[in-house]
Amino acid sequence: MSSFSNPHHMYVFDMKNGKKKLAYGQSPEDALDILRIRLTDEEMAEILTDQFKRISQRRLHEYVDNLG
Repeated sequence: MSSFSNPHHMYVFDMKNGKKKLAYGQSPEDALDILRIRLTDEEMAEILTDQFKRISQRRLHEYVDNLG
């Protein structure tokens, strides 16, 4: 199956501390699942899972300073 049939997107999730967390996946849920593999339970608890934006790679520079 080609990668074009399952597009992935960048998501920026808000965190309780005011920072943002960048994730990549087919959907917001998929992106969170990928983060769960990489982060501790404490780090995941800081992410506001229902507050996110889907962004393009071109807009990533707008969020770099707020990533945590």
